[in-house]
Amino acid sequence: MRPLLLHLDHFGSFREPVSVDFSDTEYFALVGPTGAGKSTIIDAICFALYGTVPRWGKENVIAHALAPSAGSGKVAMVFESDGRRYGVVRSMVRDAKGAVRTKEARIDELDTSAPLEQAYEAVVKPLAEGENVTPEVQRVTGLEYKFFTQCVVLPQGRFAEFLHAAPRERQDLLVQLLDADVYELIRQQAAREEESAKQAASFARDQLARLSGASEEAERELSERVEALRRLAQSIDTDLDLLRAREGDIRRAEQERAAVAERQSVLSSLRMPAAVPTLASAGRAAAESLDGLSAEVASLEADDHEAYEARAALGDRAEPMAALAALDARERLTGETADARAAAQAEAASLEGIVSRLAAAEEALVAAERERERLRDAHSAADLAQRLAVGEPCPVCLRAVTELPGSADRPAHSLDDLATADRTLTAAREYAARGRSAQAKAETSAAMLAERATRLEAELAALPAPGDRAAIEGRLAAIAKADEVAAQARAAVRAARGRLDQARNDVQQVERQAETAWRTLETTRDRLLVSGAHETPPPPLTREDLHRAWTELLAWRDEAAQAGRAALAAREEELGQATARLADDRRKLGERLAEHGIVPPRGASPDQLGAAVAGTVAKVEGALERVREDRKRAAELASAVTEKEHAAKVAHELALRLRANAFERWLCAEALAVLVAGASETLRELSDGQYELALSDRTGDIEVIDFGEAGMRRSARTLSGGETFQAALALALALSGAVARGLDSIFLDEGFGTLDPATLDTVATTLERLAAGQERMIGVVTHVPALADRVPVRFEVKRDAKGSHVRKVGI
Repeated sequence: MRPLLLHLDHFGSFREPVSVDFSDTEYFALVGPTGAGKSTIIDAICFALYGTVPRWGKENVIAHALAPSAGSGKVAMVFESDGRRYGVVRSMVRDAKGAVRTKEARIDELDTSAPLEQAYEAVVKPLAEGENVTPEVQRVTGLEYKFFTQCVVLPQGRFAEFLHAAPRERQDLLVQLLDADVYELIRQQAAREEESAKQAASFARDQLARLSGASEEAERELSERVEALRRLAQSIDTDLDLLRAREGDIRRAEQERAAVAERQSVLSSLRMPAAVPTLASAGRAAAESLDGLSAEVASLEADDHEAYEARAALGDRAEPMAALAALDARERLTGETADARAAAQAEAASLEGIVSRLAAAEEALVAAERERERLRDAHSAADLAQRLAVGEPCPVCLRAVTELPGSADRPAHSLDDLATADRTLTAAREYAARGRSAQAKAETSAAMLAERATRLEAELAALPAPGDRAAIEGRLAAIAKADEVAAQARAAVRAARGRLDQARNDVQQVERQAETAWRTLETTRDRLLVSGAHETPPPPLTREDLHRAWTELLAWRDEAAQAGRAALAAREEELGQATARLADDRRKLGERLAEHGIVPPRGASPDQLGAAVAGTVAKVEGALERVREDRKRAAELASAVTEKEHAAKVAHELALRLRANAFERWLCAEALAVLVAGASETLRELSDGQYELALSDRTGDIEVIDFGEAGMRRSARTLSGGETFQAALALALALSGAVARGLDSIFLDEGFGTLDPATLDTVATTLERLAAGQERMIGVVTHVPALADRVPVRFEVKRDAKGSHVRKVGI
């Protein structure tokens, strides 16, 4: 994996969009003060590829990816791997609750011929999105996340510690560097595999024990029985056909017996209708009754006609009824007229008295009015006299008063007299008014009574002349008597006619009964005749004497029933013989079937017997097939037992060997030998052929072979700071070469600030030789100017209030 172009937007301390171009760079340094954001660029490369950063702790944590004040951000990188170009993009967003989540993740294969600034648009094909991006990155780079953090960002500080450690400490460090804990996981898995294999072997043995009956002998016995049953099935058809024939004989015998029994039932049900013996006498009695009733009806109808004629001679009832009503009206009007005249005369007399009293009331009213006027004038004069003064003008004559009247001249009346006169006048007026009203009512009543009397007299005059009441009432009585006689005659006729109709119905009923009896007789005879099962036919019919015809047929019935009983006995004997033959044949066949273990149900039909044989054949064939399958299964289980027991043994041996401490020592020793051999070659190149590494045969420590001292071997602890850096770098490169073949870039993010100038010079020289001698990109993260100045390309990282910024300096 070789990065070409890195783009950061609000990632970490980079709060503004920035791009870092690595395309023409082989050896570079990320320089700047502590906290400027140098390591953030390495973090961005790791995040773009794997979606996480080692120093964040957990692999699924992305909260640190977004700048604290940013709502969204993005990291994108164009890189090459195995000659192909790829583009990976991851964008983040902060939700309403402040949590950071991945908004977009994708990886595409890009066109290698496109300019780098247009690389993201030159997509050849999309490769993955979302959660599938990281697995796709691992596929195209060949690096898992943990190997990337070990081989691309080299932990050479751990290798310096590894270089000087004691053997036991070095073994622990090597286990961590090589991720040798996986062998403990292998041991645990081997233990689980051992237990699983043992359980599978035990289960297979249990299953095999259940198949103990599936032997070769059982298969042979079932094969022989199948062959015997098949031969039985082929030979039984003749026996079954014989049974079917026997059953056919029984069915025919049963049908013949049933036919004879049916004829006997018909004969036994033949009965003469109960009314047949008396039908002749009943018919004669009904005819005689009909004749007598016909004569009676004729006589009563003649009486009815005579009564009708007598009533018609008396005329209509309306005429005498009208005459009688006129007499009643005359008598009523005469009385009412007399009453009206008398009432009119009485009312006239009453009117005369009222007129007289009214005249007296009028006179009293006039007198009261005069008295009232007199008293009022007198009272006014007395009042005026009291108000006169001598010398003043008189209000009446307008002359001056010369003398006041004396007390003797004044009237003696008081105001009480005037009030009494007023009351008297009012009473007189009321009495006169009542008199006038009574007079008006009396005059009106007298006029009305006179008018009514006149009208009644006119109605009386308009009535016809009066007749004789006794003669009229006698005529009405004769008419009533004639109506009664005519009604009785009509009722007698109706009753007689009803009896005549009943007599006719009786005659018709007797005739219907006789006809029904004849039809029943004819139908019964025809049915017996059509059956043709009797030796002699029924007697013929002449329709002369119904009772005699029925008697002759019943006599024939008795003879035919006796012959039928003999025929029924013969059919019973034939049926018994056929049943016995069937039972004997069925018994013989049952014995043959029993010899083969077939026990059909009692009374089974031939078809059921054949089905039982076929079912037994199928059942035994199925049992044979199951035995064969069980034997095959038993062989498979036996093989499985052997296989699982062997697998358990292998897993047990593997777990046992991995459990021993010697394995870890052996593994670390082998890995150390390979690691030291690879590092020795690298160290020879870095030290310009002066140094190699080797393991002490006596102590197991790492020693340095110093060719500047004639190949002298000495402990690695005697190396200077710069030489220790070279040896640790050689070990780190050896590990990365062993884990990740064809690694195209490495980054050294270690603290160089503690090195003295001589050691720092050695480190710089070592890195220059490493960059010149290998075709890989080398990046150094440092804030030491003396080291940065010796790197041909520098990316200067600075940080201000707006965040981190990067600028490329050098070639």
